[in-house]
Amino acid sequence: MAYDKFNILTSSAVPLPIENVDTDQIIPARFLKATERVGFGDNLFRDWRYNGDDTPKADFVLNDSTHSGKILVGGKNFGSGSSREHAAWAVYDYGFRAVVSSFFADIFKGNCLNIGVLPVQVTPEFAETIFNAIGADPKTELEINLPEQTITLKATGQKESFEISGYKKDNMINGFDDIDYLQNIKEEIVGFANKLPY
Repeated sequence: MAYDKFNILTSSAVPLPIENVDTDQIIPARFLKATERVGFGDNLFRDWRYNGDDTPKADFVLNDSTHSGKILVGGKNFGSGSSREHAAWAVYDYGFRAVVSSFFADIFKGNCLNIGVLPVQVTPEFAETIFNAIGADPKTELEINLPEQTITLKATGQKESFEISGYKKDNMINGFDDIDYLQNIKEEIVGFANKLPY
């Protein structure tokens, strides 16, 4: 399933400065019955967003109109816990195209890359700078430049580089998942296969 191409994203950001956010908090297990990647955004952080009677919790950041944007800035060790890919689906379906943290759980990071959400790992110091900037001005913008592998605070010009594998980088720039990538090089695969001895 192809997804949106990712090149340069400039957006305000939603701050969630909580450490060790696990996948059960991102999408509770009772919402994992669906097999398609749609509708999960409605239940992103469900138990943090809503009371038992389904009324929004006013003090949770996703219910605060002060904060918006396509970038989620999380605390250290974001996406820990079980390996459910639905957590990445929920982040994408809600509308986030990048998650910034000082550390990601490996499986969550991989799941994000597989469906078009860019995990941007920064130093703890730069993460703190971002949180402080958003605290001072909720409309402050970040620029995430995937070709250059940089994240920049637009207001000050402060920036850091981030790592990503070349394969995943190319896939995200082209909007490919793994199947799309193989389809794109189908002729090369067929040509190679035809050269094999039988």
